[in-house]
Amino acid sequence: MEQTMRSFFLFLSKNKMLTKLAKRYGLRFGARRFVAGETIDLAIDVIKRLNANGLKVTIDYLGEFVDNEREANEMADQCIEAIRAIGCEGLDSQISLKLTSMGLDVSSDVVLQNMHRILQEAKEHNVFVTIDMEDYKRCGRTINIFKELKPKYSHVGTVIQAYLYRTEQDMINLNPYAPNLRLVKGAYKEPADVAFPDKTDVDENFKKIIKTHLLNGHYTAVATHDDNIIEYTKQLVAKHNISKEQFEFQMLYGIRPEKQEQLAREGYTMRVYVPYGTDWYGYFMRRLAERPANVSFVLKGIVKK
Repeated sequence: MEQTMRSFFLFLSKNKMLTKLAKRYGLRFGARRFVAGETIDLAIDVIKRLNANGLKVTIDYLGEFVDNEREANEMADQCIEAIRAIGCEGLDSQISLKLTSMGLDVSSDVVLQNMHRILQEAKEHNVFVTIDMEDYKRCGRTINIFKELKPKYSHVGTVIQAYLYRTEQDMINLNPYAPNLRLVKGAYKEPADVAFPDKTDVDENFKKIIKTHLLNGHYTAVATHDDNIIEYTKQLVAKHNISKEQFEFQMLYGIRPEKQEQLAREGYTMRVYVPYGTDWYGYFMRRLAERPANVSFVLKGIVKK
């Protein structure tokens, strides 16, 4: 049943018509739990509140199905606006972005021009930028663009997904770049010929890449809500005397906020991934696909309205 629900919501996340309807009618039906709002001003309010509670942040201006240069440039402008707001407000926040939003599916020239604009602005405001990972067919291109940008910009990182077979080799290939990586299990539905179909195998590979990256001496963001992975990371760093300055935990806005604050109180760096914007539908559907408890929360919210 859980797998059926996951497949259903992932299918809905890719529906362009529903995405357009969601943009038109705004944040409803429980989405506000996971999305800060539709504007940068609302996102800034959330960042301030999280910072006040000892939590660091990365914000993401949401975007789906960007397939022309004009929209890609507009998405990049939104990222630049967010960077300037973070810098001017003196907030403890980074930004995250998807290369498809910056024009990956339009052309290499468009996506690189936008990334150079963003990273130059981020350099001036001392804001770190993480390039999110997307589905398998875009994984290789995303990593190649990161490799091209990293020698020019020290303040850029990317994401590695534990559920892909290719991940171990990607880690080896990225090691010379001393990358700041966000390590995740992976949120897209991929076929068994490219991704581990069994959760146990994904979890073991996740532990493996966490250990590899930390022992290589690189900054590691462990992005998970899984207590077993969190405890594994704690034990690993204690065993190898790895400084708390070399890693952080990351979780999504609206999911396990009590655990987030607990980790911060324990002295760990805890960063919250805060999405915002009008194009929230695809992100929201993927959150529902990840955990049945999220669906239950949304249904309760609708009944109360």
